[in-house]
Amino acid sequence: MIFNPETSPQSKVFLNAIDSAAPSLGVEVVPAPVRDATEIEQAIEHFSHRPNGGVIVPSDTFTQMRRGLFVELAARYTLPAIYSSPDFVRNGGLMYYGFDFAEQFRRAAHYVDAILKGANPGDLPIGQPNKLALVINLKTAKALGLTVPAQLIARADEAID
Repeated sequence: MIFNPETSPQSKVFLNAIDSAAPSLGVEVVPAPVRDATEIEQAIEHFSHRPNGGVIVPSDTFTQMRRGLFVELAARYTLPAIYSSPDFVRNGGLMYYGFDFAEQFRRAAHYVDAILKGANPGDLPIGQPNKLALVINLKTAKALGLTVPAQLIARADEAID
C-alpha cells in the first residue's frame, strides 16, 4: 500500500483494515510511505520485483494529484494496481473498487435539503456508503498479461475497453 503519511491521516485506518483482511486472503501487506515522485517510483519498482506483487493506492489529495504518475509507473513496471478513484482507471489504471461517487452525491443532496429545511446537522444520522462500484480497465489488464474472469467483468459497473 502506497501512501503519504503527512497528507493522509486516514491511511492508518486503511492500512489497519487491509492488514486485518490480509491473512484470510493469503497476502502480505507491505506499507510504503512516500513523499515525492522519486519515492513513488522506488516503491512501485520494488513491488514489481515481488512475486505476485501489486499495489493499493488509497485516496488523498497527494495520490489524486499524482494519479497520472501512479498509472504511468504501474504500466512501466507491469504492476497491477487498485486505486481509490475511478479517475485512475479511466486514465489507464487497472481497477477501482469502492463507493459509488454519484450515489454519495445524491445522498448528500438529502442532507442539504434537510438542513435547508431547518434540521440541525448534528442531529442527522451519519450515512455509510450503501452502493459500491467496480471499474476495470480491460485494455490495461491485457497489457499487464492478466485475464479478467468473465464473472468479474459481468459484475463490473464499468468495463473500459
